Amino acid sequence: MSNQLDERIKRAGIIQKAGSLRIALDSGKIEPYQNISLSEGLVLGLMNQGVRKFVGIFGHGTTDVAEVLRVYQKEGLVEVYNVRNETEASHAAAQLRWQYGEYAAVFTSIGPGALQAFAGSLVPKSNGLGVYYIFGDETTHNEGPNMQQIAKREQDLFLKISSAMGGSYSLNTAEALFTALKWGYNTVFNPMREGPYFMLLPMNIQGKIMKGMNLNELPVPVRVPPSTPSDMEGCRIAVDYIKKYSRITVKAGGGSRNIDPKVLSHFMELSGAVYVHGPQVPGLLPEDHEGNMTVGGSKGSISGNYAMENCELLIVLGARGVCQWDSSGTAWKKTRQIININTIWEDALQYNRTLPLLGDCGELLNQMNTIMEKENQPPDSSKAEWIDSCRIKRKEWDAYRNKRFQNPVLPDKKWGKDLLTQPAALDQIISFADRKNAVKIFDAGDVQANGFQLVRDNVPFRTYTDTGSSYMGFAVSALLASAMAEDHEYSIAFTGDGSFLMNPKILLDAVQFDVHGMIVLLDNRRMAAISGLQQAQYGRDFATDDSVEVDYLRLASAFKGVATYDGGFTPEQVKQALESAYEYKGLSLVYIPVYSGDHELGGLGAFGNWNVGNWCDSVQQEKHKIGL
Repeated sequence: MSNQLDERIKRAGIIQKAGSLRIALDSGKIEPYQNISLSEGLVLGLMNQGVRKFVGIFGHGTTDVAEVLRVYQKEGLVEVYNVRNETEASHAAAQLRWQYGEYAAVFTSIGPGALQAFAGSLVPKSNGLGVYYIFGDETTHNEGPNMQQIAKREQDLFLKISSAMGGSYSLNTAEALFTALKWGYNTVFNPMREGPYFMLLPMNIQGKIMKGMNLNELPVPVRVPPSTPSDMEGCRIAVDYIKKYSRITVKAGGGSRNIDPKVLSHFMELSGAVYVHGPQVPGLLPEDHEGNMTVGGSKGSISGNYAMENCELLIVLGARGVCQWDSSGTAWKKTRQIININTIWEDALQYNRTLPLLGDCGELLNQMNTIMEKENQPPDSSKAEWIDSCRIKRKEWDAYRNKRFQNPVLPDKKWGKDLLTQPAALDQIISFADRKNAVKIFDAGDVQANGFQLVRDNVPFRTYTDTGSSYMGFAVSALLASAMAEDHEYSIAFTGDGSFLMNPKILLDAVQFDVHGMIVLLDNRRMAAISGLQQAQYGRDFATDDSVEVDYLRLASAFKGVATYDGGFTPEQVKQALESAYEYKGLSLVYIPVYSGDHELGGLGAFGNWNVGNWCDSVQQEKHKIGL
């Protein structure tokens, strides 16, 4: 064991001095054939792909991996973040990829910890984010049940579970590492759609020595250009549709997030379309652009849903068509033709009457722009009428929102006093974040729903909201990514009392790893999004609120290094608390009690359908009637 450790330390030192494993091999500073354990080979393989950040919790199922990472971190080759919850670790890794463009690996032990991280992998799966997962697994000799394995006498049960979510590989043979890493690269770095990849390491194989392992066999990154059609025929057909129809709406999904805003803006000008975005991509077209009808869908907006429900030609950019994104398929009431741009064939064919264009959204828009520029069509008065009708609805939506800002407080029965409404509180926090150029991250629930109706981004990548899996506790956990990232961005996590209590571990981990950011906690002592849904469907809510008073300021203050601020009961008090919290060089928490009730000014309403509860029959009938 001592000799193995000495060799490992020597290898790590050579790689560190060379700058990378690849450089060390190419320069001859390290021998390509070495006796290396599976755990060390895995770490080297991930480093070779540019994955140098590891976050999670070690347990008895991954002690050998921990020992390798200890040596490599000491040499400055990797960074290890030992957090207090595996789901939190998954959220931090997902946000690191989403916000900062960096890749990470989540590590856990066997059993409950792995399942917690697995649950968190819903976020990268839903949002197209590449994340590696390293799980300890049961031993291969089947000498008897292992502690924390699934209590069933059957092989590869964790592999079966993880395979339902993404790419998976059980390393019951150490020498299969090279194939496992290739498959992992193809999933985590897939330019068409990234996703989670799970590597299961049986405890008795982690320390297995691969004699004469060829380090050159470890996969290296490659560049894959954006996928574009081999000819222009599809784009020409699309332009013909654009010329044919007057009422055109572009609807953007999360897969469009990397489009050059200038290309999109030019397309809007040439096509005569109006624009509606999903919750994930505000700012792709500036909020103040005259063609921007803001968000649309089940929650949606007056203007966004009008543009969806009345268009003849729909142009979809990078969307899966999640239920709330298209009102469970009922948003396209007058749509006669669809152009669907996506890298995934199944998603491009979400609807009938579709011209699918497979490839990168930005590249395909650029090709259509080129065609439309050459044709130089004269202005179409009918398209101008369509745009004008949508602008009237946009003014109506702006006035609707402003009315709530002008009436910021309402009497709350549970609290027995006047409280800020959630729209009014969120307006203050969003405005503050925009003034400070802070990134906004929204947790699931009422905060998220009201939040994406209120954000006013004029540039992309200033708002992150996990509407794909709507994971409670995501936003606060995601703050850890700012400490892991090479280039830090000040971020504000918007959370409710329900989401915060789902995963408050960031209070410890933020201090441990020096997070500089803010949590704003809006407390209405209930799961308000579901209470509102129950009341809308059945006229009453049930088991979605509580009567327990929680002193969140004292709770957060119990973690030495976290600063807390009372947001008070008025817009001015909120502003003062936010300013003070922003000045703190660490994690700060601002607490704001908010109104919950049935007053129309207490929320922002919903403007589309949703196939849930007792609405299902009518929504499904409407969808089949539309026939898309």
